[in-house]
Amino acid sequence: MDFVAILGSAIQQAFGPTAVIYCLAAIGLNVHFGYTGLLNFGQAGFMMVAGYSIACAVTIFATSLWVGVVVGLLLAALLALALGVPTLRLRADYLAIVTIASAEIIRQTVAAASFSEYFGGQDGVTDFISGFRDANPYSGSVGIPGLFRWSAFDIWVMTVGWLLVALSCLVVFLLMRSPWGRVLKSIREDENAVRSLGKNVYAYKMQALVIGGIFGALAGFMVSLRSAAVGPSFFATDVTFFAYTVLLIGGAARVMGPVVGAIIFWFLITALGGFFSQATAGADPLIPEAIMDPNQASLMRFIFLGLGLMLLMIFRPQGIFGDRRELAIDAR
Repeated sequence: MDFVAILGSAIQQAFGPTAVIYCLAAIGLNVHFGYTGLLNFGQAGFMMVAGYSIACAVTIFATSLWVGVVVGLLLAALLALALGVPTLRLRADYLAIVTIASAEIIRQTVAAASFSEYFGGQDGVTDFISGFRDANPYSGSVGIPGLFRWSAFDIWVMTVGWLLVALSCLVVFLLMRSPWGRVLKSIREDENAVRSLGKNVYAYKMQALVIGGIFGALAGFMVSLRSAAVGPSFFATDVTFFAYTVLLIGGAARVMGPVVGAIIFWFLITALGGFFSQATAGADPLIPEAIMDPNQASLMRFIFLGLGLMLLMIFRPQGIFGDRRELAIDAR
């Protein structure tokens, strides 16, 4: 069992581009769920419209990535408005139903053969980040010899991504300590009391939905830049569920909760995957084939992580750094 290789791979993923993506997505969910109490199960939809905006701006309209960024942010805001108008006056579970359905509708639409000329169908869109690659200031790989190493391009993506994370956390910190943020927290606790004080609860919820969707759009941009491609399979429903897992691990309604949660989540899931992969490999595996074969080993990381999440929600539902008073799940 090569524990050094497992540790190195886990550290590489914990701070790598994938962790950045889920961190940004979870920051958006933190605004929705953690601070406002909105059950958005379609964060992948916001990521998708942003990711495809960058790709289509370059491949179809022959413009720059910056145009795609602006269009993606606008489309994410419009999507939030389209989802919020019919649902935010109703119970929270209606928003959950509408958002998860909308994300799947968008995904199936862009994957349809009828629109393959524009969106590439199931294959998606590629070759649109040459400008981003050319702006890469790094020329060599970075890492710890014998443990892990990131390529020059990965370092460039991580630099941009973690800077976006830092900026997003700063924005959330300032917003939630403003009078506007205190109203959001009050809505989460008792929106009827807030409404009795003359506040427009519907408007505040809509604003929170738009802002959280914009953070989700930033995650979608990073998906496109990291992979140099974008496709329907990149934005499946499990993307939103993983982002919620990241948020719950780190602690909802905590500015740094999504950051810590993303690092811990990807460290554990990579370490568990590496352990079970090595434990079932070779002629004389540590875990006999009668108990577990290599195909089953790839799923064990999700089983153990799911069990860990269940225990966390039982004994510490507020997450590692959360405050139980900030997370009244039963009240939703």
